[in-house]
Amino acid sequence: MTYHPKSDFMRVMMTRGFLADCTDYQALDEALLKGVVPGYIGFDATAKSLHVGSLIQIMMLRWLQKCGGKPIVLMGGGTTKIGDPSFRADERPLLTNAQIDDNIAGIKRAFAPYVSFGDGPTDAIMVNNAEWLDSLNYIGFLRDIGRHFSVNRMLSFESVKSRLDREQSLSFLEFNYMILQAYDFLELNRRYGCLVQMGGSDQWGNIVNGVDLTRRVVDHEVYGLTSPLLTTSDGKKMGKSQSGAVWLNGDMYSPYEFWQFWRNTTDADVGRFLKLYTELPLDECERLGALAGAEINAAKVVLANAVTTLLHGAEAAAAAEATAREVFEKGGIGDDLPTITLAPEELAEGVGIVQLLVRAGLAASGKDAKRLIAEGGARMNDEPVTDAALRLGAGDLAQPVKLTAGKKRHALVTLG
Repeated sequence: MTYHPKSDFMRVMMTRGFLADCTDYQALDEALLKGVVPGYIGFDATAKSLHVGSLIQIMMLRWLQKCGGKPIVLMGGGTTKIGDPSFRADERPLLTNAQIDDNIAGIKRAFAPYVSFGDGPTDAIMVNNAEWLDSLNYIGFLRDIGRHFSVNRMLSFESVKSRLDREQSLSFLEFNYMILQAYDFLELNRRYGCLVQMGGSDQWGNIVNGVDLTRRVVDHEVYGLTSPLLTTSDGKKMGKSQSGAVWLNGDMYSPYEFWQFWRNTTDADVGRFLKLYTELPLDECERLGALAGAEINAAKVVLANAVTTLLHGAEAAAAAEATAREVFEKGGIGDDLPTITLAPEELAEGVGIVQLLVRAGLAASGKDAKRLIAEGGARMNDEPVTDAALRLGAGDLAQPVKLTAGKKRHALVTLG
C-alpha cells in the first residue's frame, strides 16, 4: 500500500523499514499529530536478557519517544507463566515466579540505553502485566472478557493453525495466551491511555484481538502496528550467532562479541541493518549499504560502532574496534577478547580442546566443536588444531592461549 505519512513516527517506521502492517495507517498517523501517543510492546521474561532479535522492537520504542510519543515497556510477568505459542512447535517450559522475577530484573537493564524513563508526558514507563493478570477472577474474566472471543476465529490465526496443521499438541493453557495479550491492551488503554500496540508480524493476530477487545469493551479506538520478522539475507533468524544467542546484557555477551557480531554482517544486509539499528541519516545508510568489495567492510565497522555505542556506550565500541584491529591486522591477542579463566585444579588431568571451544562460546556443542576441528576451522595461537582429543595442562597456559573459530571469532583462555 502507498501511504504518505504526515507524522514523524510513521515516516520513520515506513522509510527505515520498520513497518510490516498497521490496522489503520491514516487514523494512527492523525492521532500521532494530535498529541502524545502512548504505545507499548510486550516482552515475556523467558531468559535473563533479551537478544538482538528483540532489538528491532526496542528501536521502535526509542523512535516513538524521539518523535514525541510515550513508550510503555510491558514485562510479561503474568503471561510468561503461560508462554506464547505463536509459531512454536512445542510448549514452553513453565517457570517459577522467582525465576520470572529474576529474568525481569535482568531484562530491565537492556532498556535504559534506549529510552528515558521518568514521570514526564513522553517519559517511558515499565509495567508488569502480573499486576492485573495474577488477581483475575476466572469466572468473572470468562463472563466479561471471554465472551468477546470466537473460538472459530482464534483457530483461524496462522500462529495457531500452523501448530494444529502439523498435528502438534496445543494445550488449553497456551490457547488462552492470545486472550490475555488482548486483555493487556485493554488494561493499558484503561490505565495509561495506551493507543497503539507494536510487535513482530508473528503477533498480528494477537494484536488485532486486543484492538477489537478494547473497542468492544470500552469503545475506544486503538491501533496495531507490526514490524517484519527479520531474517538475514542468508535466511537465518535474527538473534542467533554460530555460538548461540546474541544477548543484549554485557555479562552474557561481551561488548566485543556484540561488536563483532555486527562487524560480521553479510554484505547484502548492511544497508538494511543501518536503517533499522542505527540513527544514521537515511541517505548515509543507503550510501554505505551500496558500497562493494573491500569498501563494504568499512561500512560494517560503521554499523558495528553505531549499534554497540547505542547499547554499551562509545567507549566500549571504540575498545572493541581497537581490539579487532589488533587481532586481525596485527595478529595480536587483544585485551578485550572474551576470556575464560581456568582454576588450577581443573588442569590436574588436563582440559580437552573440545570442551574449551564450547566454554569459550566458539562452538555450540561438543559435536559442533569436533566438526569445526575436522573441517580445519579451529586454531590455537593461530596454529590449526588437528586433534580433537588434545588436552591442555597448566604448562600450556603459562601464557594466555588464543582460540579461534573460522576467521573472525576469537577467545582467550587464561589460568586463574
